[in-house]
Amino acid sequence: MNTTMRNTLLLFVLVSSFSVAQPTDSIDKSYIKATTKLLKNKKIKEAFARIEALESKTLERHILLNEIEAPPFKETLRAEAFANYFKELALDSVWIDKEGNVLGLMKGSEGKRTVALDAHLDTVFPEGTDVQVQIKNDTLFAPGIGDDTRGLTMLLTLIETLKTETIQPKSNVLFVGSVGEEGLGDLRGVKYLFRDGGPKIDSWIAIDGGDIGRVNNKGLGSYRYRVTFKGPGGHSWGAFGLANPHHALGEAISNFVEAANKYTSEGPKTSYNVGVISGGTSINSIPFESIMEIDIRSVDPSRLEEMEDLLETAVQNALAHQNEMKREGPDLTAAIDKIGNRPSGELSDQLPLVQKTLAATAAFGVKPYLTRGSTNSNIPIAKGIPAVTIGRGGKGGKAHSLDEWWLNQEGHQAIQLALLILLMESGMD
Repeated sequence: MNTTMRNTLLLFVLVSSFSVAQPTDSIDKSYIKATTKLLKNKKIKEAFARIEALESKTLERHILLNEIEAPPFKETLRAEAFANYFKELALDSVWIDKEGNVLGLMKGSEGKRTVALDAHLDTVFPEGTDVQVQIKNDTLFAPGIGDDTRGLTMLLTLIETLKTETIQPKSNVLFVGSVGEEGLGDLRGVKYLFRDGGPKIDSWIAIDGGDIGRVNNKGLGSYRYRVTFKGPGGHSWGAFGLANPHHALGEAISNFVEAANKYTSEGPKTSYNVGVISGGTSINSIPFESIMEIDIRSVDPSRLEEMEDLLETAVQNALAHQNEMKREGPDLTAAIDKIGNRPSGELSDQLPLVQKTLAATAAFGVKPYLTRGSTNSNIPIAKGIPAVTIGRGGKGGKAHSLDEWWLNQEGHQAIQLALLILLMESGMD
């Protein structure tokens, strides 16, 4: 099949798919009509073909970027490489801000608004992790290969397509490689962008994990804590009788889990997890320090506050009880430090950006589904700024593990979808 016939067939599939992908009463007909019109545009047809033609280059960049480490709070090397790609693609301006985000601006023909398109630079993996890509039967294996190196690569192909096909958006487009999306990064990159005095961003589109179809318009809030018990420490025999931080920590966990289990058994969904425990030096030493890190999530912001109170009570009761039990020496101390605060929030399903994303997704013959998640979009959503997170497409699995994999199964469609959503939101000449 030649390229012309293939593109004609693709357009027919996209335009005709609305009837089977999503009931039209959930997507305003005006957005379906606008999407259908845009898909018939000659420039869009050529852009879609260009994205497919760039497949090998997209894959090459994907592998090269993944093999540059980007551990938490140490994304600098990958950021520099990503910024160099932006410069090579001749964006109007490129810079790395004080928080480490990579920003590239494409000026719009009108420039009255700014639409941001984001993927995150960081991974969950610590420094020294082997991030070399292994290819087995067309499947890419490497930590971070899907989450979110694929998203970064999509941005580059999309920019190159806009440039090569001379498509100019009406709004300014800010391309973002953000830091701190994962774990204890606590969305620090996006928090910095949306700070008072930060760049004006009118709409936000993030690319993260998941297949085509995911439309995330609700932010799942979370609080994260580090709880530390401290004591004098000593020999397990010679200093027996001193208050033991590990014993206090174990009691605190038991207290908290019992109370939290009861509280979360009803009401809006709320979760809790003790994910890290550390401290101690040897089996025959009373530790001088015991630490745990806890993740608490809820669809309801008020329940996060209630869970915080349960944690405080659990820790203080354990502290008092263990200090009462000690036979000698000073009291234990306890500190609860909040190390993460991701806000909750949700945007109406009828918001224009959400409707455009649903309509564009349905055009690919996929039934879109609305989700709630913890992504970079949490920040603009909580501020009431139009924002969605979409999937990076292809097929993948085992995210956040050393065996993470990604397969380029119709992966180009996710880039085409991102382009379509971007141009629907920004407009085009």
